[in-house]
Amino acid sequence: MNKIYTGKTKDVYSLDNGNVMLKFKDDCTGKDGVFDPGENSVGLTIEGIGKANLQTSVYYFELLKEVGIKTHYVAADIENATMEVLPATVFGHGLEVICRLVATGSFIRRYGEYINDGTVLEGGYVECTFKNDEKGDPLVTCEGLAALGIMTPEMFASMKEQTLKITRIVADDLKTIGLDLWDIKFEFGYNNGEVILIDEIASGNMRVYKDGRIVDPVELTRLILNR
Repeated sequence: MNKIYTGKTKDVYSLDNGNVMLKFKDDCTGKDGVFDPGENSVGLTIEGIGKANLQTSVYYFELLKEVGIKTHYVAADIENATMEVLPATVFGHGLEVICRLVATGSFIRRYGEYINDGTVLEGGYVECTFKNDEKGDPLVTCEGLAALGIMTPEMFASMKEQTLKITRIVADDLKTIGLDLWDIKFEFGYNNGEVILIDEIASGNMRVYKDGRIVDPVELTRLILNR
């Protein structure tokens, strides 16, 4: 394998068959040792979270496959915390897509003078940020992506539609075990003319509450998989 990218929570390798291998790490985004999926830097290391994130990703990728939603997922090796995926071209230097069902985190830090923390965002709110730690992962609009030549409005519409649909599938699944999804972060890429979900659907990329308290990633994975 040839390493082609080192990320915050996983490393990426090219495979001889043309596919790509993701190696999940035990690092989490957060600040001052506290987990926060909305932060743009590694804030803590949780032993076993790499495998936990992989297990959650496999669970949801398989669920999406059952309902006919295409992703880059091919296969996984849980013991070695790796996942084989289809190759895909990222948008720009990397684009994160956040779907918010409840106003909290960085959304409140930006818009708290207009909305209270914990307010339900009816229908879901989708926003995009560039992956750029130095600039604090700046927000970008559909029009901005088009003006920069990164994504056409049609690609954005497909990405947004998929984001809302996938978020609802995850939220409904979590609801069956008494969990409330507040927000979730995705990445999309371009493969053979299609915009598809890439990267992961991991416990560390979603903010979930149970009985009024946030659920940490390891516990979340346990609740998802041991139902």
